[in-house]
This record gives sequence, C-alpha cells and structure tokens, in this order.
Amino acid sequence: MRRVLDRPRSLGAALALVGVLVGASALYGQSAATFEPEATRDNAFPLTIQSIMRGPELVGQTPTAIRWSDDGRWLYFRWLPGGREWHADRELYRVPSAGGSPEPIDEETEEALAPLLGEGDVSPDGASRAVSSDGDLYLISRATGEFRRLTRTDAAEHSPVFSGDGASLFFREGRNLFAYDLADGAIRQLTNLPAGAEPAEEKEAEGQKAFLEKQQEELFEHVRVSERREAEREERRERREAARAKPLYLAAEEEVGALVPDPHGRRIALTAFKSEQAQRTDIPRWITATGYTENTEMRAKVGDAQGGTRLAVIETESGEAKWLDLVPDADDDLALATFVGWDDTGSHGLVFAVEADYKTWRLYAYDAPSGGLTLLDSLHDEAWVGGPCFAGFGGGCMGWLPASEAGSDGTPRAWYVSEETGYAHLYAIDADGSDKRALTSGAWEVDEVEIPEGWDAFLIHTSEVSPFDRHPWRLGFDGSRREQLLEGPGSFEITPSPDGSRWAVVHARANRPPEVFLAEARPAAALTQVTVSPTEAWLGFSWIEPEIVRFEARDGVRVPARIYRPRDLRAQPNGAGVVFVHGAGYLHNVHRWWSTYYREYMFHHFLAAQGYTVLDIDYRGSAGYGRDWRTAIYRHMGGKDLTDQIDGADYLVRAEGIDPDRLGIYGGSYGGFITLMAMFTHPGVFEAGAALRAVTDWAHYNHWYTSRILNLPDEDEEAYRRSSPIYFAEGLEGHLLIAHGMYDTNVHFSDVVRLAQRLIELGKENWEMAVYPVENHSFVEPSSWTDEYRRIYELFERVIGGGRDSLTQGAGG
Repeated sequence: MRRVLDRPRSLGAALALVGVLVGASALYGQSAATFEPEATRDNAFPLTIQSIMRGPELVGQTPTAIRWSDDGRWLYFRWLPGGREWHADRELYRVPSAGGSPEPIDEETEEALAPLLGEGDVSPDGASRAVSSDGDLYLISRATGEFRRLTRTDAAEHSPVFSGDGASLFFREGRNLFAYDLADGAIRQLTNLPAGAEPAEEKEAEGQKAFLEKQQEELFEHVRVSERREAEREERRERREAARAKPLYLAAEEEVGALVPDPHGRRIALTAFKSEQAQRTDIPRWITATGYTENTEMRAKVGDAQGGTRLAVIETESGEAKWLDLVPDADDDLALATFVGWDDTGSHGLVFAVEADYKTWRLYAYDAPSGGLTLLDSLHDEAWVGGPCFAGFGGGCMGWLPASEAGSDGTPRAWYVSEETGYAHLYAIDADGSDKRALTSGAWEVDEVEIPEGWDAFLIHTSEVSPFDRHPWRLGFDGSRREQLLEGPGSFEITPSPDGSRWAVVHARANRPPEVFLAEARPAAALTQVTVSPTEAWLGFSWIEPEIVRFEARDGVRVPARIYRPRDLRAQPNGAGVVFVHGAGYLHNVHRWWSTYYREYMFHHFLAAQGYTVLDIDYRGSAGYGRDWRTAIYRHMGGKDLTDQIDGADYLVRAEGIDPDRLGIYGGSYGGFITLMAMFTHPGVFEAGAALRAVTDWAHYNHWYTSRILNLPDEDEEAYRRSSPIYFAEGLEGHLLIAHGMYDTNVHFSDVVRLAQRLIELGKENWEMAVYPVENHSFVEPSSWTDEYRRIYELFERVIGGGRDSLTQGAGG
C-alpha cells in the first residue's frame, strides 16, 4: 500500500526524542548530518552522521601483517590507531613478546629492518630464513638476526625457497627460475622461458633461389670461405646452447605464472595463464590534476572471451615440458589450475583444477618419476563449487602433510578442504588415492587451515561453537587430539611464535574492532591486550552488541539476523523499520565480531536512537551456513535472497510492532541490487529504498562472479532476465535513492546510467540519483560517506520516519 507524502501524521515519539525542532527544515539538508539525539547528550562522542562517517579517524585501521621476529622476542605489526587523518597509512609497530605498549618504528629504522620483516622460507634445519627485500635476496640468521645480502642487482629477485638439503636457494627473476649456491655464490639458470613467439625455422632456398646460391658457391672462393666460417660459428653456438636450459616457448597470448621447484631442483612446475581476450571497459576519472578526463581500462563483461590456465612440469636437465591433462575428454580452458606444491621428498606434486564453468574441481597427485596423474578427489556441484576456504579457489585449502605422516610404504599424504557433506571440512588422503579420511565433520565449517612451524598438528579456525563466532583449534593430522584453543564470543586468529611458546591473537567483538593480544601458548590462556585502536571518545559511547535473532522464512528456513532496537539506545520507537542488506552476496555479517560494515553498524545506532528498528539479515547466499545456503540463489539472484528481506520485514511487523506502511530498505553493491529488486518487484512492501553502488544488470558485471551463479548470458538468458533489476523498473512505486561513485571500477557507473534512462523513459518520478565524482566502489572520503548517508537518512525521514511531515513541508511539499 502506497502512502501520500503530504498526508498529515503526528511526529509523536520522534518529537519526544529529539525535542523541539527549530523550523520545518531543521532535519532537512545539513542538519541531518549534525543532529544529536538526546540519548547521546551525556557522552563525549556525538552520534551524528558527520561524526560516524569519519570511519578510520574514529576506530583506527585494523592491525595487519602480524609477524614474530625470528628469535621470538618481538611481535611486529602494521597499525594505525584512531585520531589520525582518514587517508593516513598504517605504520610499523612492535611490542615485546611479554607484552607492553606498542612501540612505533620510525621510517629510517624500518628501512634498516626491512629484510628482517619480510616473509620468507625457513631452511630445513630451522637456522636460517631467506627473504627478498627491495628486489634483492638476503639470508638471515634466525638466532642472531644478522643478515647477509646475496644479490645487489637492478633486476628484481624474489620468492626465494631453500632446496631440500639447504645448500641452495631457488629464486625467481623475471620469467625464469634460478638456483643460488650458498657455498660459493654461483647462480644457475633452471628454466628458459623466452618472451615472444618461437623463431621460425629458416627455410632452405628452392627453385631459382637455390640455383643462384649453388652457382655462387661454385664460382667464388670468397663465398665458400664465408660459409665455412659461418658453419663453425654455428657449431660453437650450438655447443654453448646445449649447456643451457632448453628454451620453452609459450603461446603468443600466454604469460608465465608461478614456477614451483621440487626440493632438488630437478623439476619445475609451471603455470601458464592466457590473458583475457575480451573487449574491456573504459572508466573515466573525472576529477584529475591535469583538468582533463582520464580513462582507466578495466574488466570485460560476463560471457566475453576469457583467459585460462594450464600446467606443465619441466625437467631441468633436459628442458622438456610435460603439459598436464587436467580435464579429461575436454578442450575447454580451466578457470583455474594451481600447482599447490611438492611433498618433502619431491616424489609427488599436488595439483588443483577448477573447470571453466565452475561446477567441478579436481585434486590430483602428480607422480614425478612416471609423469602420471592420480585423481585424489573431485567435487561436482550443479550450481557451482565454492565454500569459505575455496572463495579464493585453493589458497590455504590444501597441502602436503610432513614426511613423518607418510604411509608405511613411504607414500606421501595430502590434506584438503571439501564441501562434500554440504559443509566445508578437512580431509586427508594418500598420494595413490587410498585411505581417504574425514578429519572434521558436522553442521559447521572449517574456513582456514595451516601447519605452523614446529607443530605436529593442524591449526584450524572454524565455526564449530557457533555460526556467529570463529575460534582456533588444534587438530591432530589423523583427526584426533582436537582441542579448542581460545573461548568466548567473537573472532580469534592465532599466530604462534617461532618457538611455540607464545601466541599473537587478533580478537574482535561485535562492538569492538580487531585488536592485538598476547598470550601463553596453552588452551584458554588469558589474553593481554596490546593495541587500543578507537579514540577515547568513541570508546566512551555505549556501543551495543546487537541481539541475533532468527525468523522463519516462507519456506520454513530459520534465517539469522542482527537487530537494533530503539530501547538499546534509550530511545522511544517511532514505529518505522529499516532492513539493511549487506553486500558481496557471499559474505558473513550476522556474527559476534566486528563487521566490515562498521560505518553501517554505527549508522544503525544513529537510526535506532531516533526510533527506527533496524534488521541486518544473513540472507540466502551469505557465507557461514553451508553449501545449500550458499547456492540457494543459483540461476535466480533476487529470488530467495530477496524473499528473505521481505520475510524479515514481515518479522519486524509481527514481532517488533513496526507499522507495515513504514518500512525502508537499503544496502550497497549486492545490497544495492537487492534494494532495487525489492522496490521494483515487491511494490508496497518498502516505501523507501536506497540502492548504493548497485548492480542493475548482471549481463554487465564481471565474469568470474556472475557466470558461477547465472551461467552465461547467451546460454541462460532466463537467469539473467529474472535476476536483473533493469527488466523490472516499471514496478517502481515507492521512493528510491540511487547513489553511485562515478569512478567505480567494480560495478561501473554506466550500470546506473542505463537504469536512469530506463526510469526516464518509463516516466517514473519518485526517484533521485546522487553521484560521487572521485569515489570508486568502496568510498574512502568522509565527505562522500557523509553526503550519501545524510541522503539515506533524509529519505527515510521524509517517507517513513517520524519527521517526514516536517521534511515534506520544509521541501515545499
């Protein structure tokens, strides 16, 4: 049911909350950014849009790059506490292993420490570490911290890895892999992968040209001598070339990806990737230093010609390459092919491949002596393969167990994560495909796996305790000795010290951003806080941990959501409700740790303080609830993910007493898309909607995300038509705000330009558009955030909120 904006309605509870308004326009325009509800007047922190949209100036920037010094005495991390400018970069800090106040590292000291702080491989005996710093190689003594510089060149040497015997370092320079002998400094080239096409063989002259050449040789001694000398030079050149690695030429459109040496340097696994051969999109940059508009060439659209990958194993002695057949009986390119790594002995490699339609992955063991592939496991999904670990398709989801865990006959053993049961769990299997075992099980998920240095077990992070919390566990390589390491609400991420005696823990709660803690390396150890990121004023406000509720969707599924009620902010309800839709689709936002949508978290406090009840839903398609939840949107985005919002709105009416005629919805990116679908396809449910950086037509989005869910537009037009808001724009009845960055390199600005033209041609009047010339997909400037959320708030106040009559009158309505 639609409402008329100028219909008289009392401000009621809203007036009781905000006090006397000075003039009809007091909440319209800039006052929306500075309005301070009574609930915050006894606090130093002003709960205003302008204030909360300062973002990192309030809460700082999350500590990252957590790493221990090699001797375990210091913990280093990058961090920026609150109170700094929004555009400042994280700085380097350190703290003693026993705890204390973080000590900032000045730029000069940081530069001197650079080799020590780099990620690098540890030698087999644990005594040394090899790193690349500023394009040169260094060898570090882990006991003393002293380092030896191995190279000093203009070229960039990187990715150093110790050989199995610790005598050499394998490293990458340009397109090729080299070995550095640590005893004498000799460098040997292991691969020869020239750029460009393979030179064509010279054809022998024929016909008239052959006659002339023969005649010249017969008549002139000069020609005969010259040809003998050239033949001698060619023979010497061939002898020199025979001592070098044999060249391997890739296809014209291919580039060298990863190069992974076995522990002996006898074999190198090569990943070759074919670049995208599609028309790309120009994204204008409107505000520039030159005053001229500048274009950035960005991604292609879904379904256009895509790239692919293939794998080979190169024998370093002969230079011969064996290309691996990873998709039996098919000529299609792979969406992804990854050589995960060699086992400790170098007898087997682990290979992971995802087919181009994203519906099947395969895990292989490559037998080095025979060159054969053994299929260890595979998973096919009629929707698409994925899960929390495979969101990045393979990174941190598989590897080899230590040699000590090999079978009785010495067969190496691999581990990997699979959604075989409908939930992401950890498995182990022998390299010959035998003795497959599930190491974890249950209606919960494993989302990160590693084997820390010195551990005889896995360190896994899971949702076993609750889908709303994330805890670390120790797990034996055979699935035994499972032990929860830390307890409590929120998220916990452990980084063990090199000697295993201490843990660095990054811990976050729903109302506190991630901070660094230190603890003894024992289960349930007490945590000592190291960092305090937010400002004192921000910490002084009573930020809530939103209650997590579940409501029943129309198909009987219990859908989780976080709720913000006015009473949480000591405010009176105004009878209006707002549904927030998180972005990314596959993202987890209903949990008991700090949200990536932390500005929205504060904005929901702002709305609740003015009487709105806000519901934040982990709708179908969200992460954290298993395969069926993830794939419920297959071939219909805007299906169950949308009806979950509609059913959430109904929950607000039934359980929270919200007026069914006073509901709003908003969200960004995927949340913007859902907002458009709600406003276009379910008119009358939401009277106001704000669609931020929204996808309006999935045929114009990227390939890797969209084709997994909707297939290809020319092969499954129905899926695209029923999933794209632009086809349903005629259904708009409520009041719509469209907001978009003009330099959006993800969801292109042209998306909303096309929708605007559609709305104009349909004669729609109750919509508006706000554009942000300097912003990309994720806004960064506080002024842009403030303007955008002021407009969202004003939309809600005009249409569904307690102050809508005053706002309408102030606008001349």
